[in-house]
Amino acid sequence: MKRFLIPLGLFVVLVGFLAWGLKPGYDPHEIPSPLVNKPAPQFELSQLAAPDKNFSPLEMRGKVWLLNVWASWCVSCRQEHPVLVALSKTATVPIYGLNYKDTRADAQKWLDRLGNPYVISLFDGDGRVGIDYGVYGVPETYVIDKSGIIRYKQIGPVTPEVLSKKILPLVKELQKS
Repeated sequence: MKRFLIPLGLFVVLVGFLAWGLKPGYDPHEIPSPLVNKPAPQFELSQLAAPDKNFSPLEMRGKVWLLNVWASWCVSCRQEHPVLVALSKTATVPIYGLNYKDTRADAQKWLDRLGNPYVISLFDGDGRVGIDYGVYGVPETYVIDKSGIIRYKQIGPVTPEVLSKKILPLVKELQKS
């Protein structure tokens, strides 16, 4: 009798895990970031277009802004790029780019050809800043509040739907406070 209890117990545990994964509202593709609601990692990087000029997120204190991690070799970045270009033309929120594990020349050519939605794009050639931000892959976009706190992380391309349903409402709410 005891030898049937162990397999039965394992079966019940397995069914519990399956039920958890199938519950309404659970998205297995959504990876929670441990950085959401925590201070954005500080850094100082050179600008992509002006290597002699640096930028630090401390310069953005008092402003709500987006940090978009991108690369010229990234297929999904090309998919989201028109959405970012259109957003930048509305001047709703400043977008700063973090060019990740790329070359300056390739990145600059990419922006020249497809348009530049960024107030400034920063060059993270070795990916160290990306690692500090917990980048899983590009593209990723962070909404950062006036106090320098990460309030949202979008993994994957920013789509018109994500922009209108998640990012812009959050930006507007954060700009009020």
